[in-house]
Amino acid sequence: MEQALWTRARLGRCGPRLDLLTARFDKHVYAPHAHDEFTVGVCVGGSEIIDYRGGHIRTGPGSIVVLAPGEVHTGGPGNKTDGYAYRALYAATPLLADGSVGFPHFREPLIDDPELATALRLTHTELSACPDPLEAESRLPWLLTALARRHSTARATCDEVQGGEGIALLVRDRLADELLAPPSLATLAEDVGLSRYQLLRAFRTTMGLPPYAWLAQYRVHRARTLLESGLRPAEAAAAVGFADQAHLTRWFRRVLGVTPAAYRNSVQDGR
Repeated sequence: MEQALWTRARLGRCGPRLDLLTARFDKHVYAPHAHDEFTVGVCVGGSEIIDYRGGHIRTGPGSIVVLAPGEVHTGGPGNKTDGYAYRALYAATPLLADGSVGFPHFREPLIDDPELATALRLTHTELSACPDPLEAESRLPWLLTALARRHSTARATCDEVQGGEGIALLVRDRLADELLAPPSLATLAEDVGLSRYQLLRAFRTTMGLPPYAWLAQYRVHRARTLLESGLRPAEAAAAVGFADQAHLTRWFRRVLGVTPAAYRNSVQDGR
């Protein structure tokens, strides 16, 4: 089966776009080509052979592949029976350099890091289904910085943030006040003189959650009150800033263990 699905996420409201590719091929062979961005892929099935820098890369499930901007490469099935499946994203260089010093050069394009591969695959899967701008901006730069710090030649920057707790609380209040159209993390970071990675680190350290997860839980609690007042789930989702009812349902079940509809019915029946 030959299948490829492109999803375009936005890194923060009005921020730059980032493409996500979900692919499954039996026989397809890519012609030699290059990308303007870093290609970061995770093999999720079968095996692919990639011609790159005069050699051959053979992927397997769970392996990470990083191809540098402008580098010509190909791709095709590693054997005749299984084909190959992968998830890839195309990231501009600053996304990998945010928490480090210097251009992130990867000496080895094939990376064995099961923890990071799992995180990249899960993030890719969830953002492909619902490319929420704040979620994309909270998760992707964090993971790409980890990738560069662990496996490239770039040196890590200092993570200490003076007044980090106060900055995190300020960001929390801004997100709560503007929950229907939250500001981008890049904008918030610029306002306080930090990099986006420093802002993310300060927020996670203080709040115990990344910004998108904190805001999602705050929205769930606001939606809960609206459901109790009689609003339908779709109405409550729109009123608190979720993309749609499915987005609300996903987070409502994570936080409270039931669907919004089941919760509404139970509180209505109890009146």
